[in-house]
Amino acid sequence: MAKLSTEELLDAFKELTLIELSEFVKKFEETFEVTAAAPVAVAAPAAGGAGAAAEEVEEKDSFDVVLEAAGDKKIQVIKEVRALTSLGLGEAKALVDGAPSTVLEGANKETAEKAKAQLEEAGATITLK
Repeated sequence: MAKLSTEELLDAFKELTLIELSEFVKKFEETFEVTAAAPVAVAAPAAGGAGAAAEEVEEKDSFDVVLEAAGDKKIQVIKEVRALTSLGLGEAKALVDGAPSTVLEGANKETAEKAKAQLEEAGATITLK
């Protein structure tokens, strides 16, 4: 089998339905023993967390962003949850409907505060743990 270029791979993915793409991601994760969401979680703390951890050894450097309530602008909150995570529409809606629920786990202070501000602006009630 010839090696496909990045463009050829992207063209192939464009032809897939969301369900087919979701199944591909699951099989990819199983085959290579990886999680598609991991790079986001790993990259964020590496950028800002390293310097902050050195300066503030005693201060907590890992936060969970917890959605306590969606408020009356539920659709806006769902949109923000999708923007902050790699969740699809159905999963984001389920997370918001199931409040209290954790939106982000183990985020650095800067990421957690930014996420809290975005979700509160959309009308949600958020706590950092």
